[in-house]
Amino acid sequence: MAFEPPQRLVRALGESAPDGDDWLERLPETVREAVALRELTVERVQVPGGRSSLVVLVRHADGTPAVLKLAPLRFRPEAERAALTRWDGLGAVQLVEGPVSEGVLLLERLHPDVSVRSLPEAKALLEAAGTLRRLWVEPPAGHVFETVAERTGRQAEVMRARADAAVAPLVDAALAAREELLAAPPEHRLLHGTFRQSKVLAGERMPWLAVGPDPVVGECAFDLARLVRDRVEDLIASPSGGGDDPAAGEAARGVAGGGPGAAAGLDAVPGGGVGRTGAACGTAQGRGVVVGVRRVGLGRDAWEARPGVGLRAGAGQSDAALRARFPVLAVTAASATGG
Repeated sequence: MAFEPPQRLVRALGESAPDGDDWLERLPETVREAVALRELTVERVQVPGGRSSLVVLVRHADGTPAVLKLAPLRFRPEAERAALTRWDGLGAVQLVEGPVSEGVLLLERLHPDVSVRSLPEAKALLEAAGTLRRLWVEPPAGHVFETVAERTGRQAEVMRARADAAVAPLVDAALAAREELLAAPPEHRLLHGTFRQSKVLAGERMPWLAVGPDPVVGECAFDLARLVRDRVEDLIASPSGGGDDPAAGEAARGVAGGGPGAAAGLDAVPGGGVGRTGAACGTAQGRGVVVGVRRVGLGRDAWEARPGVGLRAGAGQSDAALRARFPVLAVTAASATGG
């Protein structure tokens, strides 16, 4: 079987692989062994693919379509296996029974090129939120999933290390908010952990199913904030996302990317998530942009995201102070209750 990993994966892993890691070099042989062990026929490699795993479209001996997913252990594929086992197809892609190999998952085939993003905006948000709610179940007894406290603790260390004098007060306020939110979480549920609309794909047995979890246990708002942030990234990617100020637009993109100039309640770096209240700030050429998220819910009220709307303060700051300092962009979560 001729095989070449997608260039996106090669570049991403080349930048992040620890010294001595040979996962990419071994990948062609790993794929051949996984295919042979499960008696699969390869159709094609999914491209451009992801940045942390290889996805291969395959068929079983009886012709049933499936997906073979391979990932380095540092990206926690075994935690994904455990979460998919717990969900057992409810709201998420189904794990296919068969031989178990570390770092190799065999999954049901969804429609890889059709995500919920293909729907009109309001409908896409509704379907994504509905899919997400199905995943919020009690974690299995004796689980080994990372907690929100543990994950955001690692992210807090990155925030502190990257913060310069200009944003240090915001980082301190954000991390103080993190401590407050973690002190008394209202629930402990199994969460997707890295949710966004592009991770909800069309299926056959259910209209929409979630894929690609990096599971974590904690408060449901952690997942919801990822969904809100997903909408923010759409907004700031648009030509009008930064208003009429190019510097503001660049600042907004810095927030979404979680770069050195970003700070948030629980969501300043990739993989994070804001809890019940949080704020993010990015700076560029002396200008700033704030993304505020508060009281996220799943009621009838939709999230509102557009330049110039009122900003809800987070991380211990007043609404008036935040509006005065960062007038460029505000994103508000409008619903306060679940529905």
